[in-house]
Amino acid sequence: MNFKWNCVPPTQEQVQAAQELSKAIGISPILCKLLIERGITDKASAQKFFNPQLNELLDPWLMEDMDKAVERIGLAIERGERILVYGDYDVDGTTAVALVYNFLSRSYDNLDYYIPDRYNEGYGVSHKGVDYAFETGVKLVIVLDCGIKAIEEIAYAKEKGIDFIVCDHHVPDDQLPPAVAILNAKRFDSTYPFKHLSGCGVGFKLMQAFALDNGIPFSELLPSLDLVAVSTASDIVPIMGENRVLTHFGLEQLNSNPCTGLKAIIHVCKLDDKNLSINDIIFKIGPRLNAAGRMSSGKKAVDLLVEKDFNHAIELAERIDQENDDRKKDDKEMTEEAGEIVNSLEDGENRHAIVLYNENWKRGVIGIVASRLTEVFYKPAVVLTRTGNVATGSARSVSGFDVYKAIESCKDLLENFGGHTYAAGLTLKVENVDEFKQRFEEYVSNHIEPDQTEASLDIDSDLDFKDITPKFFRDLKRFQPFGPDNHKPIFRTRNVYDYGTSKVVGRGHEHIKLELIDSKSGHPLNGIAFGQSEFVTYIKTKRSFDICYSIEENNFRHGDVLLQIESIKPNQPEPGKDTTAKG
Repeated sequence: MNFKWNCVPPTQEQVQAAQELSKAIGISPILCKLLIERGITDKASAQKFFNPQLNELLDPWLMEDMDKAVERIGLAIERGERILVYGDYDVDGTTAVALVYNFLSRSYDNLDYYIPDRYNEGYGVSHKGVDYAFETGVKLVIVLDCGIKAIEEIAYAKEKGIDFIVCDHHVPDDQLPPAVAILNAKRFDSTYPFKHLSGCGVGFKLMQAFALDNGIPFSELLPSLDLVAVSTASDIVPIMGENRVLTHFGLEQLNSNPCTGLKAIIHVCKLDDKNLSINDIIFKIGPRLNAAGRMSSGKKAVDLLVEKDFNHAIELAERIDQENDDRKKDDKEMTEEAGEIVNSLEDGENRHAIVLYNENWKRGVIGIVASRLTEVFYKPAVVLTRTGNVATGSARSVSGFDVYKAIESCKDLLENFGGHTYAAGLTLKVENVDEFKQRFEEYVSNHIEPDQTEASLDIDSDLDFKDITPKFFRDLKRFQPFGPDNHKPIFRTRNVYDYGTSKVVGRGHEHIKLELIDSKSGHPLNGIAFGQSEFVTYIKTKRSFDICYSIEENNFRHGDVLLQIESIKPNQPEPGKDTTAKG
């Protein structure tokens, strides 16, 4: 991918503020600049940022309807009513269901859980799910990571004598469903101080309030935080505020004593001896849990996450791992096909968005394909397939552009839609697909900003290799966990050279393993540049080049740093060669 490099030099005032904060807390001014950009400007707030505490978690009773929700659960238990824990089929939904089911089952056994079938029921609360609840004698449904728009379905359940508690984090419509309680910090009337919990995070807050109401020590909730961390990382919600606390302690739990199901997934991923990070969740653990819902049934993920026997959990994890391998194959084939279609479109280069419809594409993979198209072509993308008499799709966006609002602008054409700024889902009649394509393109072309039409790297700071000391690296690690609103810093170093050992690696010889020096330090640093082997010939000529990178820990040499190189820009281009930075 071609990247535009964005680097705004700090003002004198910013330099001075960073230096003053550096003196106060004893870390590099470069890192202090990053703190200030996150709104952390004094010693007290820096200490709070670097040392999250569980007592910083918000009072769950601050969330609207929390009292109603806890009271209804208590009434169900008192009456011996059957409770159904219902959730979406993605990572956020399945972890949420597992968390609530596991915690309630400690003291109550008239419980069941339900995950809708992606292909037969679609997203959210379904009539089939309500019928299942009715047929099995359920009187209370706790729905997680969906439900905020299920007005008709919850009304249908109410007619059958079934109450609903909705725990969701998606943007609601003007009308709310007729549930006993609706826990959602994005409600128009919400006063809850933090708006960006994952669906599993909302489930955790419900269990936190339930524990308080029933005299259950908070310590008994702590083992659930591994699931919250997995959901928060996988659902790409901001990792600041309350989410930073939840994820920090969730990672601690994941690394020290994960639940049996996650322990099995970690084993299958061959991560047993690794200190797990957000990246391990996003690229290893999350995709496997997601694969169950994409390829067969999300219930398999919950089965794994509530399993107590490790040997059986390994069996379940291996089956899910195989489904993930199958998912990768389908993903590759569909992405290649979709890419060919985009490349063949007339005036494709002049279009601001991508909308593709193929009734034969697999519904479980279209979200991934939309993501791939966005990465390759750097345009908001919607990928649609046919399910029965309707077209079902997933949308993904580029940095800074709200794809949810773009879809919302076409709501008169849609049967259903929901999502976030960068990812959304939608359903519409097949006959409306062509008009949707036109309307979506018009909205994007009228609202997308010029800087949102090309891939860019926002550089946080220039850095010399001599600045990357062991202390600098230790302090940088204290910024973790990284995620939205607390992104992993990107640094730039100018005029670096091959130390003499750089080489192409990978099955397809597509990556470069690097050993680099710069002009101000004789100490070489190791790096890896994925998918950038085209630069190896230039690099081996010993000419200088600039790099943008994040700083990681070298898994093969504990304590050493590894430069994760995002983009390379030659300084002395060969005649006739494209000098655009790539990564």
